[in-house]
Amino acid sequence: MDWTTLLRLPSTILLALAALALLFTLAQLLALRARLQAQQRLAAAVRALLLTAGFVLTLVLAGGGWSLRGYRLLSEETPVVDIDARILSPQRWSLTLRWPDGTSRQVQLAGDAWRVEAVVLKWKLPALLAGLPPLYRLDRLSGRYDDPQQEAQAPRTVISFDSAGAYDLRDVQRQHPQWLPGVDTVFGSGAFLPLVDEGHYSVNLMRTGALVARPDEATERRIGQPFGN
Repeated sequence: MDWTTLLRLPSTILLALAALALLFTLAQLLALRARLQAQQRLAAAVRALLLTAGFVLTLVLAGGGWSLRGYRLLSEETPVVDIDARILSPQRWSLTLRWPDGTSRQVQLAGDAWRVEAVVLKWKLPALLAGLPPLYRLDRLSGRYDDPQQEAQAPRTVISFDSAGAYDLRDVQRQHPQWLPGVDTVFGSGAFLPLVDEGHYSVNLMRTGALVARPDEATERRIGQPFGN
């Protein structure tokens, strides 16, 4: 992952600011110690207030960065993941996932189609006017059967990307909405397409929060053919 990609991660920005706030806090601690040794009570009181403010700011920024692990800034149309499919047996597939930062992962899926889901965070009006873009993180990949009865009874495959882990911003927003007054909504978005052998798919996320899945031309032709052709 290069520096350009890292700077598009809000958690990176917040944790970097938290590190700066921590340095400020440590500087105030040293200054407070010096003022106390010099018995400069008024100056020591000022340094104590700055120390407290710096410490609180460090905690807020670090907590915000930690809760935004896995989230990315959302532009007009952001590439999310590319998917390559290879059939193993009827309704059994091997999928290769490739992310824009160059990382990849291979998984196996059951079903007739794949479905990918993302978590999208949108801001309220003041943040929108300031130009703060929505955030997103890829949440899970699952298999989908065409037959509803088979969907209810057949073995299902659900693969979690688990990029956020514990203390996710979505959990904080559900449990303590008063802590995040600037957050408008946190919602899920999903898209699915039929699986075909040697299929290639691209998944993008629109600024509105909608996931868009597109097959390439060859895959689109295969989707329109009967199975086995």
